[in-house]
Amino acid sequence: MSLSANNLDWLELFPELSHLEPQSKAMLAQYARIVEAPIGTIGYHEGTPCGAYVMRLAGKSRVYKMSTSGREILLYRVGAGETCVITTTCLLGNSDYPASTIVEEPIRDVLIPANAFHRLMVDSAVFRKYVMTNYGALISDLIVLLDEVAFHSLDARLAKTLLEANAKTITRTHQQIADELGTAREVVSRQLKRLEQKGWVVLGRGNIEIINQAKLEQMATAS
Repeated sequence: MSLSANNLDWLELFPELSHLEPQSKAMLAQYARIVEAPIGTIGYHEGTPCGAYVMRLAGKSRVYKMSTSGREILLYRVGAGETCVITTTCLLGNSDYPASTIVEEPIRDVLIPANAFHRLMVDSAVFRKYVMTNYGALISDLIVLLDEVAFHSLDARLAKTLLEANAKTITRTHQQIADELGTAREVVSRQLKRLEQKGWVVLGRGNIEIINQAKLEQMATAS
């Protein structure tokens, strides 16, 4: 679903753009559009061209990489007030998407077409600073992910994933956790079973109850 974005009320969600130049606002009013999509919508596929800069107004999507064997690893999520680093990379480098994304919570996005994005990057110091500042922060997050995958054990990453849910009872399947960690469901199931045997969690059908958060925190910080 595509809607007009010419009243620019959506800029309030991005305070870094509060001092955007009048001519840049005029360009956004002319070219930007708002789109909405329900849960399960594929935002983009790996290998497809990038046509617009994305600014998230509401909802959440996950960006993931799929191996040739069909195994998925979560790269990051994009929530309200955020942008997509891979989209920015593709626009700046004139390249196709190296990953895919799917909607996890109904989204509402502002899309700025590629030609307008490039003009804003040249003409607007405010917009250019916003894009590059967000780009740098998101790249740092990806470096953290790389560090975790390369240098931290799977049980530490699993414990961190459980704790990041910030809930006593986590409603997620073993397959969903495996996808996020980039491993097989059987591996996650074995690890969770060990945690249950230690009395740190209780496994249910489609949910995990945390019993000993302190022990999980110790595991999460171990290398």
